[in-house]
Amino acid sequence: MTAESGLPEADDRLIVALDFPTGKDALFLVDRLDGLVSFYKVGLGMLAGGGLELVQELMARGKHVFLDLKLFDIGATVEMAASGLGGLGPTFLTVHGDPHVVSAAVAGRADTGTKILAVTFLTTVDRGDLDNCLIRSGSLEGLVVERARLAIEAGADGVIASPLEARLLRERIPEPQFLIVTPGIRLEGGAVDDQKRIATPGAALRAGASHVVVGRQITRSGNPVDAVRRVLEDVRDR
Repeated sequence: MTAESGLPEADDRLIVALDFPTGKDALFLVDRLDGLVSFYKVGLGMLAGGGLELVQELMARGKHVFLDLKLFDIGATVEMAASGLGGLGPTFLTVHGDPHVVSAAVAGRADTGTKILAVTFLTTVDRGDLDNCLIRSGSLEGLVVERARLAIEAGADGVIASPLEARLLRERIPEPQFLIVTPGIRLEGGAVDDQKRIATPGAALRAGASHVVVGRQITRSGNPVDAVRRVLEDVRDR
């Protein structure tokens, strides 16, 4: 707990997703959560609203930044993009988990220190969605593990996966240092929204996640400070 406020201190395992129309809106929340949150996600939806400038401002404030752009293109383009984005100094940068994309991003980030995270399958999809995308047969969980293994072999520092696959990934991929960052996090009794594979923050960490990403449960709360406090309590009870 912080001595002055009685509120819990920031925990780097919690990443708050800044899904707002503009950087100004995002910084309003960052100001409210000052001292409680040290790690923020800036995604693709923020780019037109000053997302890269927001990254720079967060870095200037001493925050960690998860730049969630899910890069996907030919190798040369991904390598160039990763080089430029890595130069901004984000802690994490996401790419799609195809091995050629991962290896290009790893080459591009060079020695910037940015960690490359590979997306397995989005937490908004289930087996039916994979069928519609002509993804080969097999359980979604098994495909997540296979996709993660290929990404790690291509040089990824970790993966984005749902909390429901975190334990399986830890059991089947014998690489102790790889990161598992889990969206699809909901507090007990919270709205599911468009997510299909979800868990509470504490359950995700117990299953093997290294970080949890929480967005709407905090950003759309009437009291975001209280929402963060509840998440931090759940994280620390894991």
